[in-house]
Amino acid sequence: MIDIGLTKLALIGVVALVVIGPERLPKVARMAGTLFGRAQRYINDVKSEVSREIELEELRKMRTDVEQAASEVSSGFNKSMSDTESQLNDAWNGGDDASTYDSASAAGDSWKRTPNADLLAIKAKAFRRKKLARTTAVPTWYKQHNGRKTRVISASARVARYRPISAGKSAGFF
Repeated sequence: MIDIGLTKLALIGVVALVVIGPERLPKVARMAGTLFGRAQRYINDVKSEVSREIELEELRKMRTDVEQAASEVSSGFNKSMSDTESQLNDAWNGGDDASTYDSASAAGDSWKRTPNADLLAIKAKAFRRKKLARTTAVPTWYKQHNGRKTRVISASARVARYRPISAGKSAGFF
């Protein structure tokens, strides 16, 4: 970063005193301080926003990993269930008759999916995707927090702003 020692600061102060003058130097110093404070606050806001985005990206990545693991478990469970069902059908039908097994399997699978069920599943998936797009881009707590006022006013400014105006008294203290 910038390496400014005590001698360099003293030299900058003397040059500023000569160039700006002793009358305007306090105003300029105050303005420089406020600008420096604003810059620091802006940098801190940007840093927090970047870290928030990184956390959101990590959460999305974690969610996809969990969804993949769940789908793998689900597919493994469905495969084992279908294997078990086929073994039970084989045992029930006598074991060696393949044509009976195929017709039983076809009859057994017909109740699982119908065209209406497929259409409903597609609509439900589209609804979830739209809802996810509405809600996950910006967290709810951030939306609620952003709606509030973020400026802080001092106590004296608050008293001056919200003081009731009395009819007979002046606005001054005495």
